[in-house]
Amino acid sequence: MKPWLIFGAGKGVGHHLVTIGLNQNRSITALIRNEQQAEELSALGVNVIHGDACDKSTIEAAITKTGENPVVFSTIGGGNADHYGNIAIIDALEKTQISRMLLVTSIGCGESWKTLSPRAKSLFGQSVRHKSLAESYLQTSTLDFTIIRPGGLTDQPGTGNCQRYQNEIHGMVSRKDVAEQLAQMAEDEQTYYQIYALVDPELKPHWN
Repeated sequence: MKPWLIFGAGKGVGHHLVTIGLNQNRSITALIRNEQQAEELSALGVNVIHGDACDKSTIEAAITKTGENPVVFSTIGGGNADHYGNIAIIDALEKTQISRMLLVTSIGCGESWKTLSPRAKSLFGQSVRHKSLAESYLQTSTLDFTIIRPGGLTDQPGTGNCQRYQNEIHGMVSRKDVAEQLAQMAEDEQTYYQIYALVDPELKPHWN
């Protein structure tokens, strides 16, 4: 059973992914900047490296601790992490000849930018642009990649109805269901070099 290395494990999709991996009795390594989150994950049995995902030496330390031939997930976002953090991770994986990476970005990245409304572009367009740069960098790397673009993320309970799409679509999806999809795709070679939008067609915003 391959070990998992998770960037962004402290909360959200990444944290749900930790739970799934531990339930499968996998070895899980996580690079965590927040001290409290690091302590909580360590208590669960996660191999924790405390540091910044934009720091190359810290990333390399996490890779060294992970074990042989891991599956690597990045769910990081916000500020420099969207762009520089993910690029630093990709560079480190290429340097150490690790091949498998799944990158979580968002609907609106890449060619789906044109589907965003003017309001969406004004609210989070800068983040989407940075994530798009990370996507392009990964696509031109030597890694066996999968890019995952979730719809609007919610903390509502997982429904199991999340669907993968390879066309332009918008909608909502629970963070837990995104993590389940990531786990399913982790070692599925049919998902290599693919980009998927994830949306739950039955899920509506909680205020509706």
